[in-house]
Amino acid sequence: MSDLDHTTVTRNDTTHRYELRVGELLVGFTMFRIDQQGRLNFPHTEIDPAFRGRGLAQTLVAEAMTDVAARGETVVPHCPVVTAYLRRNDVPGLTVEWPEHANPE
Repeated sequence: MSDLDHTTVTRNDTTHRYELRVGELLVGFTMFRIDQQGRLNFPHTEIDPAFRGRGLAQTLVAEAMTDVAARGETVVPHCPVVTAYLRRNDVPGLTVEWPEHANPE
């Protein structure tokens, strides 16, 4: 069993991001901003360079989108990682509003 078998994704509302941990180590996050309509705009995803190439960004985004769907919230994807994931995968119950502009402001 490798350390990657012990990954967790949690929502941190204080920092406005979903965080990916391997064991106790924070190795990545995807940020969100809540706009005036209450939608979650996802502008950026980051994985520690030492952990890239292991599919962790996909794990992070998949679990974040599943959580957003379970909460009944709406996603506006701006981050290329989130956008690519949503174009390739159906997330049951998730409402996605595709942005007209790449900038979440």
